[in-house]
Amino acid sequence: MKNRFYTAMWKLLRPLVLLLHPLDIQGEENMPDEPVMICANHSSGWDPILLVCALACDFPLRIMAKQQLFKIPVVGGFIRRMGAFPVDRGNNDIGAVKTSIKSLKEGFSLLIFPEGTRVKNGEKVTPKGGAAMIAIRAGVKMLPVFIGTTKRLFQRIPLIIGKPYAPVYTERKGTAEEYQQNVDEIMRQVYELGGVQ
Repeated sequence: MKNRFYTAMWKLLRPLVLLLHPLDIQGEENMPDEPVMICANHSSGWDPILLVCALACDFPLRIMAKQQLFKIPVVGGFIRRMGAFPVDRGNNDIGAVKTSIKSLKEGFSLLIFPEGTRVKNGEKVTPKGGAAMIAIRAGVKMLPVFIGTTKRLFQRIPLIIGKPYAPVYTERKGTAEEYQQNVDEIMRQVYELGGVQ
């Protein structure tokens, strides 16, 4: 279960990251002991790095990331060894869905940005229902996390962890409409944590 490379890089890079972007972590008591889908807002390339730094060094985590990152020399190999796997955002990537569900059932938590892209202040983006579908089919709760959108060097960034949310659905696997309702709700909770309407 443990990813030794992840743990080593966490210990090596975390002090530097937190020097540049110190975190004000709130709600750590809301982090469950069981696998969970971590759903966060995404305004900067720093977001997944900051979230990893907010977790324990041996936290069992997989990360869904856009496939373009895996084509960048060095970067692609690094993030893959950190536990990330690619998703083709432009298509229904069945492989990424299967990897997500399998990872959650194996005991890993999954970090996902349901909006599927970086969202700046004031922008309105419809989150992707696939995030809720994965949580429902894997039988896990969704954990809302808000990451502060203003990132200036050496200034503290809030990272707020909300309470786990159990997706609501009727049929055995849920419907497309229910997937969308659940992902809309989790993102509403994410932004509410940060005081964003």
